[in-house]
Amino acid sequence: MPALKARLMDESAVARALTRIAHEILERNGGCEDLCLVGIRRRGEPLAHMIADRIALIEGKAVPVGVLDITLYRDDLTPAAEDALPHLNETCVPFPIAGKRVVLVDDVLFTGRTARAAIEALFAMGRPALIQLAILVDRGHRELPIRADFVGKNIPTSKSELIAVKVPPIDGELAVEIWTM
Repeated sequence: MPALKARLMDESAVARALTRIAHEILERNGGCEDLCLVGIRRRGEPLAHMIADRIALIEGKAVPVGVLDITLYRDDLTPAAEDALPHLNETCVPFPIAGKRVVLVDDVLFTGRTARAAIEALFAMGRPALIQLAILVDRGHRELPIRADFVGKNIPTSKSELIAVKVPPIDGELAVEIWTM
């Protein structure tokens, strides 16, 4: 049974990290022209909206935000799972991504497999000018050569630990915790 080891970031620490990520995105991209954010479902979606809200406050201009369901692009479905229909959620990217600077947003970067699936899903929609990756927590243990462009916090973990990012629409609070298995 998992046990809470520590609360690593409270609401104000997460808010500061998201504000810093928003500033870094704007600095690296020279503003928000041709910029869009795409949150990876589930917790990447509210994080993308929080970053977009900060960008709008800084620049005085809204950036489009979409949400991506990567279920059909995952490479970790087992043969038994392939027989069952996967549970699909809605992908909603209501703007063209061709030629745009797309920032993928997710909560935790671990093996890199989710980011790889998200990139594949984006290419199925068009060809962006570039894709960048914004992550609230990078915990290491990569299995693929994936690196985040924007990181809220690096938290080295063991493989027996779990990082739990909590976001208000899903969990009722904004925080980052580490749990032991």
